[in-house]
Amino acid sequence: MEAKGYLQEVGAQVSADFVKNRSILSFEEYLTLFFADPRGQARNAAQYLRDVMDHYGTEQVPHPTGTIRRFKVFDAPSTDRDGRVAGQEEIQNALYRLLGNFVRAGRINKLIMLHGPNGSAKSSLVNALKQGMEDYSRQPQGAMYRIAWVFPSEKLIKGSIGFGERPGTGSGDGELTTFAHLDAESLDLRMPCELRDHPLFAVPPSERKSLLEGALKKKGLGDGKTEDFILSDYLRDGELCAKCRRIYIALLNSYGGDYLKVLRHVQVERFYVSRRYQVGTVTVEPQMSVDAAAQQISADRTQLNLPAALHSTVLFEPHGPLVHANRGLIEYADLLKRPLEAFKYLLGFSETSEVPLEPFVLQLDEVLIASSNEKHLSAFKELPDFASFKGRIELVRVPYLRRYKVEQEIYDAQITATSVGKHVAPHATEVAAMWAVLTRLKKPIPDRYPPNVKPLVDQVAPVEKLHLYQEGGAPGRLSSTNTKELLKLREEMYEESESYPNYEGRSGASAREIKTALFNAAQNPDYKCLHALAVLEELQALCKDKSVYEFLLQEVMDGYHDHEAFVRVVETEYLDRVDSEVRDSMGLVSEGQYRELVERYIQSVSHWVRGEKMRNRVTGESEKPDEARMAEVEAIVMPQGEAPADFRRGLIASIGAHRLDNPEGVMDYPRIFPDMFKRLRDHYFEERKRVLRKNKENVLKYLSEDRNQLSAREQSQVQGTLKTMAERYGYCEFCAKDAILFLMRQRYA
Repeated sequence: MEAKGYLQEVGAQVSADFVKNRSILSFEEYLTLFFADPRGQARNAAQYLRDVMDHYGTEQVPHPTGTIRRFKVFDAPSTDRDGRVAGQEEIQNALYRLLGNFVRAGRINKLIMLHGPNGSAKSSLVNALKQGMEDYSRQPQGAMYRIAWVFPSEKLIKGSIGFGERPGTGSGDGELTTFAHLDAESLDLRMPCELRDHPLFAVPPSERKSLLEGALKKKGLGDGKTEDFILSDYLRDGELCAKCRRIYIALLNSYGGDYLKVLRHVQVERFYVSRRYQVGTVTVEPQMSVDAAAQQISADRTQLNLPAALHSTVLFEPHGPLVHANRGLIEYADLLKRPLEAFKYLLGFSETSEVPLEPFVLQLDEVLIASSNEKHLSAFKELPDFASFKGRIELVRVPYLRRYKVEQEIYDAQITATSVGKHVAPHATEVAAMWAVLTRLKKPIPDRYPPNVKPLVDQVAPVEKLHLYQEGGAPGRLSSTNTKELLKLREEMYEESESYPNYEGRSGASAREIKTALFNAAQNPDYKCLHALAVLEELQALCKDKSVYEFLLQEVMDGYHDHEAFVRVVETEYLDRVDSEVRDSMGLVSEGQYRELVERYIQSVSHWVRGEKMRNRVTGESEKPDEARMAEVEAIVMPQGEAPADFRRGLIASIGAHRLDNPEGVMDYPRIFPDMFKRLRDHYFEERKRVLRKNKENVLKYLSEDRNQLSAREQSQVQGTLKTMAERYGYCEFCAKDAILFLMRQRYA
């Protein structure tokens, strides 16, 4: 394609988008748009941000407390870049609830303070909201407009009426009714509003209230009956900024009070939220400077083209983060790292939305979100001034994640073959996530629970709590009765320390520290992949650096906070996974055979519990359930010390509970009884350890120079095993060899 043709094609597309998006409007055209969609154009910043969250939708996701609503805006749907927030659904719902409070109050009257340990996703949550705002502002339903003032050239006014005129811009007698659509050559000056004043502010407040209420009423809104829409104080009572107000008054005086002639100078422009260009959203880092200021522009010699009507008018132009973020969101990162005097103005601003400057008072409409770590917040609470701030701040706690699969999502998104320059072996990020979560868990406090379950709670080990939170899995050592009791306590245990200053998730390894460990492990010269074994070595080294990582100094309590022991715990979990995957890849026993055995056993137990006879598959006769066969299975799958009768009744009760929750679903026994299937697999492979050892040795020979020592049949079996390991679990030959070598050394030596 020729350059000229390409540029013409792009130019045509840009022009079409400009017209389609209605980027420039006259005030009359904007009013027409407003009457068509009063709700969309009558939103304040809190309503807009709430609509951003609603726009992307929600879904219900599993959670230790049952299920919880997740807002998809935090999945970064508008970009391919990494920006997704893993977990933290409780925080998402808290933000949505607070925005709803602002909407119902009709004003943004508090600062939202996200507080938690370093690296707990406070900034990531806000960045996801900003990213969503950017994308939403480009959608038709997210369109926002601001006011600007245009002044045509003297030549146009005096002798060339109609120059640059567009349809709908002229009156019947040839006089322009708007200067909004004039070409740049026909304008002497265009003055945008730095605060992005709402176009409706051009309507006097006395008339605006009835205009807004009438338009909303026609759409069935604002009456509290059909939709939760409350007109904000900002839209109802707000006024033009100081600069725009002085321009408006000067023009009104110049035209002898002719309001319609003043409106000819009003140009309505669509604007888009932008983080890069600080439009509608700004992040303020810890600094000493004030966040807003003003400069006089009418005395600037570059403004000699001001129209005569403004020559005697003193104009000031505000600037700074507060101004740039107006009608959107401002984030104060690590707010409490700044000296108190630097943000004391937030006392008044968070309550009144006004900031006094020397020449005038700024009236702003923006959601204020700040972040702080726990140390700075604790110190802030000790200051006398905290009492003044307390009623103007909404504290939202952001702890570390406590579910390792959710934690793993963070690393899987950022630790890839592209980012580390080599293949990422199975379980490399998983073992890192498990160890990170183990460092964050606190020992349950038995005294908070009923007397009959205190011993049960007191004996929960860190790794058992890890699996209780993630899969809702109880320790295999427990009887079915105790398993049920512990599962009932899952939600209470997860929320146990929420009211404590030293809550669970306040301390431990941060995701940032774990990512550094993963990148370091990727450089381990002993492995051709980023291997789980390299990660374990890196975690072991990290545990020795107690002068750098404060969480390593915690006192060990009944196995909790024993971070070096956690490396060994995670290693055991890793070995379990590798062992299971290698066994499965060898195809010695299919999952279907386990399922069939369990189904036949459950069928016998069901008839036994009801006291019914069952049909013998061989003879066809009705007879009592085979006690010997049931006992044979129970010897493998039943917890030690439990009575067979209690175990059987417990199984049937679990099936009944599953059926109540899934009345239409197929009975998924591996999901209902995971421990039973695990014990069956372990029993089978324990009996066949010799065969397993031989097969694994063959795999290692095949991957070494001794391949020729294997028969053609053995080589074919190994090839099938490696193919399954690659296709089903993601191993390459290098990481498969390292994993099997380690497994053989640890469990089959």
